[in-house]
Amino acid sequence: MNSPTTARDSSSPTRIVARSSMMDWIRACGLSGLAGMKIDKEELRRRLSMPQYLRLAMLDSIKKKDVDGGDEHFRSRSSEYDGTIPQSPIVVFINSRSGGRHGPVLKERLQQLISEEQVFDLLDVRPHEFVRYGLACLEKWGNNGDICAKETRRNIRVVVAGGDGTVGWVLGCLGELHQKGRDPVPPVAVIPLGTGNDLSRSYGWGGSFPFAWKSAIKRTLHQATTGPICRLDSWHVVLQMPGGEVIDPPHSLKATEDCHFDQTLEIDGGIHDKVNCYEGVFYNYFSIGMDAQVAYGFHHLRNEKPYLAQGPITNKIIYSSYSCTQGWFLTPCVSDPSLRGLKNILRIYIRKARCSEWEQIPVPRSVRAIVALNLHNYGSGRNPWGKLKPEYLEKRGFVEAHADDGLLEIFGLKQGWHASFVMVELISAKHIAQASSIRLEIRGGEWKDAFMQMDGEPWKQPMSSEYSTFLEIKRVPYQSLMINRE
Repeated sequence: MNSPTTARDSSSPTRIVARSSMMDWIRACGLSGLAGMKIDKEELRRRLSMPQYLRLAMLDSIKKKDVDGGDEHFRSRSSEYDGTIPQSPIVVFINSRSGGRHGPVLKERLQQLISEEQVFDLLDVRPHEFVRYGLACLEKWGNNGDICAKETRRNIRVVVAGGDGTVGWVLGCLGELHQKGRDPVPPVAVIPLGTGNDLSRSYGWGGSFPFAWKSAIKRTLHQATTGPICRLDSWHVVLQMPGGEVIDPPHSLKATEDCHFDQTLEIDGGIHDKVNCYEGVFYNYFSIGMDAQVAYGFHHLRNEKPYLAQGPITNKIIYSSYSCTQGWFLTPCVSDPSLRGLKNILRIYIRKARCSEWEQIPVPRSVRAIVALNLHNYGSGRNPWGKLKPEYLEKRGFVEAHADDGLLEIFGLKQGWHASFVMVELISAKHIAQASSIRLEIRGGEWKDAFMQMDGEPWKQPMSSEYSTFLEIKRVPYQSLMINRE
């Protein structure tokens, strides 16, 4: 029987191809570019560092939360400044709690290579503060005739040292620039410090960082300044739930006053007189079901026993072990098999590409987790959608998947054994649809809670047997900018 998967070739710089874990490791260690790739520390610092008066002005504006907070540094600019404009200015956001014991060491090394004022610990400086005050300070003085401030603002790039959640946080804050027409928006490179690092893998930055190689830090900074810029779709999520229900939302999901849904669709349950609304953005994936339940339990275990989280490898071992205890592989005999599938609680509607009408699609009976995927990488570098043959794409009415095509790939995972075979890429996941918009209606019945996650941030979603919960996913009208490692 012919497999629906095959390798594909893509030469476009904006198209992101899934890479093997071994190739990620080799590239992350710098082995592929080791020969003839020696980077002079002082030359690198000269290209990346801003003049001192700019660094101090930007930092003071952030600390004071005032665009005018750094004005004194412009007025008292030292006569020693020779007018040199930084060739490739960079700022770094680092989650010093990520990467196990390596986070603080990496932070110190980055400050030595660039400058202390250009490396922001996320415990001290939030990304939105950098956008609203730091960049605004450069914009203000650039408009007032300071050529160095103007060129620095135009050429600045951002490096994020952290996991996928940290990268998404920074991208979301940079999205404010799109909304307010404050161009250009700085592109983002990644130093992977998280557990899965799927966003990092998708743009060639690898699944882990080789801390033992000091030269790798210099190489990463160099490639962040020279790598081509790619576009990344981002997806807006709106959640409406019956009033009175309480959730502990993840960092990426914020409460909002109201939300609007298409009222023309037939609904299965009722709508409560009072509703609670939340909204957020994801870049890699949204999922509902057993995979989110495992992630939720793992996150709580790690928060309760932080001494267990000593690094990515330890986290993966604990995660795998924890998944075996959650009933994905062996469901207790006392449970009713009919309650295990998402079909019992879920209705899915989609809009296909260039189509304004909603279409209901069936939820496969055997599926226990449904994922809407934007990138090729999921679950630490796996590609569950697969590399599909042209004839299979045509038969199913699909198109080749890309991170900037305005479509989400929707697939299902069955029991744990099926998911395991998908994760080692022996088989593809169960293909359900491709969609430009998705709407979910969830109603409990025998279920009290569902589990959901966005880009690895899970939460427990309470459900009512009488009233429906709605979740809608639509593409954000602007795209984020990522730096693809050369």
